[in-house]
Amino acid sequence: MNEDRVADIVSQWRRERPDLDPTPLLIIGRIQHLAEALDASLRPPFAAVGLANGEFDMLAALRREGEPYMLTAGQLSERMLVTTGAVTKRVDRLIARGLVSRSVSEVDARGRVVGLTPAGLTLTDQLIEEHLANEAAILRNLTDSDRKALERLLAALTRHVLS
Repeated sequence: MNEDRVADIVSQWRRERPDLDPTPLLIIGRIQHLAEALDASLRPPFAAVGLANGEFDMLAALRREGEPYMLTAGQLSERMLVTTGAVTKRVDRLIARGLVSRSVSEVDARGRVVGLTPAGLTLTDQLIEEHLANEAAILRNLTDSDRKALERLLAALTRHVLS
């Protein structure tokens, strides 16, 4: 077997089931395999400070909002592409760590907002620098043209799959 395990799998399916077209695996299989490898490569800085990826995602969503770094659970759910239940669990864990706070909304006294604490802001700013440097290092061997093509193709596939 060569280094391209997905191509090997496609070759095996062609041999064993010539009546089937296994070529979608060349894209989908590679995306799945790549997602696992990327997760393993990008997780260590978060794990080093005791954060799960989803918890960093919440901190980053709040940080990207700009001052005062506050969102409702519903807004966090939309920005992080997770359920409000997942948001609640993450908020509770981050409150326990002193990285976010939950308070009454100034707009709607019945509503609650989640905001970054000063410690959460500092940690998020440190981690996003390391995270973006890691992502840049992963992509360093792609030409600008390849990166643009990959961006375009992934955006098209995402639109199709999520529509």
